[in-house]
Amino acid sequence: MALREELQKKLKKLYEPSTMVEMTFKGYDLSFKTDEKGNAILLFIGKKTEQGNIKGDRYGRTLKYDREGNVIKDHWEMKGKAT
Repeated sequence: MALREELQKKLKKLYEPSTMVEMTFKGYDLSFKTDEKGNAILLFIGKKTEQGNIKGDRYGRTLKYDREGNVIKDHWEMKGKAT
């Protein structure tokens, strides 16, 4: 399952650096980890369990930069199930 454009736009925003951010989006619970710059790099999407974990899918983001710091690759890839 590829991430929808609307969700990717939300994940392209900068958030607090080096934290886990939790929110809901279109009926799904989201939890994602940010890097030192505030970019979302690890995403869990699905339904939150009573223990607070997300049961659903896990995605990883590849961000590559050129020498000037411009993004040359920004890609989300499904890594498997999240439990």
